[in-house]
Amino acid sequence: MADTPYKEVADVTSKSSDVMWHKADVSSTDRQELNKQKPAVLWYTGLSGSGKSTVANAVDRKLFERGCHTYVLDGDNVRHGLNGDLGFSDKDRVENIRRIGEVAKLFVDAGLIVSTAFISPFRADREMVRELLEVSQFIEVFIDTPIEVCESRDPKGLYKKARAGEIKHFTGIDSAYEAPQNADIHVRTDDQSIEACADQVVDLLLSKHYIA
Repeated sequence: MADTPYKEVADVTSKSSDVMWHKADVSSTDRQELNKQKPAVLWYTGLSGSGKSTVANAVDRKLFERGCHTYVLDGDNVRHGLNGDLGFSDKDRVENIRRIGEVAKLFVDAGLIVSTAFISPFRADREMVRELLEVSQFIEVFIDTPIEVCESRDPKGLYKKARAGEIKHFTGIDSAYEAPQNADIHVRTDDQSIEACADQVVDLLLSKHYIA
């Protein structure tokens, strides 16, 4: 632990003894019953260009059309504000995921189904978020797309810049990606449509009674 970024992040996030949790009059259970759904985090992970945001938004649209209460936390969008002070070093990546995990937890407490579309390359990061939530509230969605396919798409031109040495610590090039070993949902965007990928996620939510 001492040789990883996690110790430094843990030190930064130590809570003061003067901070007390405020118990709201409206409980999470109350909100769940009002929304008529089981709240959860759909945690999309995969390489840049794998289709995380595209699938997450397609699922969100399908859930919205069913009358579900949802939100999408996108990696780029969050770095425009909440995580705008973070870079892409291993330490900053850990803090990026820690913050978004805490935000996702609040969304779950509010009774929502929240999707998070982040590379989140390290297994320990994803487990850190899983441990913030109840067992049934964290759903890991592995967008498993070969790096060759991701690089051929290169929607933001990032792989090209990484290959040219213009971007350092780029996942899949000079920074590791630790694929999920037991993802709750395993999605392949290289051999099926976005519609089919989204249906795969919605079908799981239906089968596990997160939604009616």
